[in-house]
Amino acid sequence: MPSRLPQLLGVEIPIVQAPMTFIAGAQLAAAVSEAGALGIIETASPQGREDLKRVRDLTDKPVGANIAITMKQYDGIVDVLHDAGITTVTTSAGDPMLLTGHLHEAGMTVLHVVGTLRAAQKAIDAGVDGLVVEGVEGGGFKNRLGASTMVLLPHVAAMTDLPIVSAGGICDATSMAAAFVLGAEGVQMGTRMLASTESPVHQAFKDAVVSNDDLGTVLISPPGMPTMRVLRTERAVATAATDDAGDGLARVMDLYFHGDLEASFANLGQVSSRITEIQPVASIIREMWEGAQAALDAGSARLSKELA
Repeated sequence: MPSRLPQLLGVEIPIVQAPMTFIAGAQLAAAVSEAGALGIIETASPQGREDLKRVRDLTDKPVGANIAITMKQYDGIVDVLHDAGITTVTTSAGDPMLLTGHLHEAGMTVLHVVGTLRAAQKAIDAGVDGLVVEGVEGGGFKNRLGASTMVLLPHVAAMTDLPIVSAGGICDATSMAAAFVLGAEGVQMGTRMLASTESPVHQAFKDAVVSNDDLGTVLISPPGMPTMRVLRTERAVATAATDDAGDGLARVMDLYFHGDLEASFANLGQVSSRITEIQPVASIIREMWEGAQAALDAGSARLSKELA
């Protein structure tokens, strides 16, 4: 069955950019949408909300938005999104029942991000149009006990006919092909888009992604903060061991945009270890889309050889 996501999302290529707070603004989202995929603007920060309108100066292609429900900053957000011409919304980090009906009444398509089977069922019951299934290897907010994408994705695919976007561990054609085999119809990427030419973060952060290895992230769960997968730094390792987060995320802007990697905690996925160069968003998307079929063909050829 062909992917239903391009028509559902109004895009050419079923690739979605993740809504990284402070990072997923007009600049990055426009580049993704211009490349034929779906750029997403985060709405957790004031700058993100301002960028909902500024993005129209950069692209006339479809652009989506994310609502992080747990942030409790969604009063009036449906009207804000409607006025900005947003028709596709991803919701995350909270109960999808709170907003799905209101977003549907405004004529918007809703995909909810889930990290467990229970969360997937809640989203299905809320009437969402699709799911973003994200394994524990992804960056950002996580359930410490959550399953990896390879385990979670086929579980969710077996329980619903809704279109599924796979997230966590996706960075190239090979991982995209694997996601399709496991039941996805599209993929979402954060870390790979973070390490792109158009990403607004400091070069030191991008360099840290490119030089990272397979042990380069850590889960932290300090009191008063959600569990997060972050870049492995001296501060992050100390926090994981002691639960002492210091001033928490107070200086995250110094990390993201001034290159001080010890100033705060940088959300980052394990797939950072597979990213070896900074590329323009258009190149990343084109190589993935054009290479996914070749990756599937190569896997099929290896299987045929084994069975011969």
